[in-house]
Amino acid sequence: MTKTTMKISKQTLTILKNFTSINSNLLVKPGNKIATVAPAKNVMAEATVDEKFDTEFGIWDMNKFLGTVSLFKDAEFEFEDKYVNIVGSSGSSVKYHYCEPKLLTVPTKKINMPSSVIAFTLTQKNFAELQKAASVLQVSDIAVRNNDGVIQMTALDKADVSTNTYSIDVGKYDGDNNFEMFFKIENLKLMNGDYDVEICEKVVSKFSHKGMNINYWIALEADSNFSK
Repeated sequence: MTKTTMKISKQTLTILKNFTSINSNLLVKPGNKIATVAPAKNVMAEATVDEKFDTEFGIWDMNKFLGTVSLFKDAEFEFEDKYVNIVGSSGSSVKYHYCEPKLLTVPTKKINMPSSVIAFTLTQKNFAELQKAASVLQVSDIAVRNNDGVIQMTALDKADVSTNTYSIDVGKYDGDNNFEMFFKIENLKLMNGDYDVEICEKVVSKFSHKGMNINYWIALEADSNFSK
């Protein structure tokens, strides 16, 4: 095998850091796409990055790997068959061994999104407000509802009818269907930025970053409902 030497951009390292919040391990395959899936298989993410990797490599603990990378300034990565040499500008280096792919939780197939029935833009500002409100109110759920033709996102505890709630309008809804789509806040592991959101009638949603080529597919909670 020919040794491949390359640098990894700060943006790609930031994406990798975000992916660790979904799954602590990662398998990078040849090409310019990086994908991860949660151990529970309820969140999947895929990013197209500037780098093109020639080597397949698995990392068991991405936080440890990224912490190792942070030891170096302007690091170069020399990808070998069984390990990567991380080399700093001063010449210092670390030999970091790959993990066997069979030990990792990795995406096994593409998600074929059905047609969406709800679509809106979720701004970083609105999402940050919802996260802050959920933390203050100590609730763990997000509901997406039709409120008289307005798509509304609400932070709440769906198991408690007397829950304190925080709602924010995120778009218009032209149909006359009633819906209440639920997410666990802990599953919304999104990078900063604005998103185009598509929600299907059942099972799944897609969050597409408006500024970078990164997508998240996030499962709806089982008690979500959409009535025609």
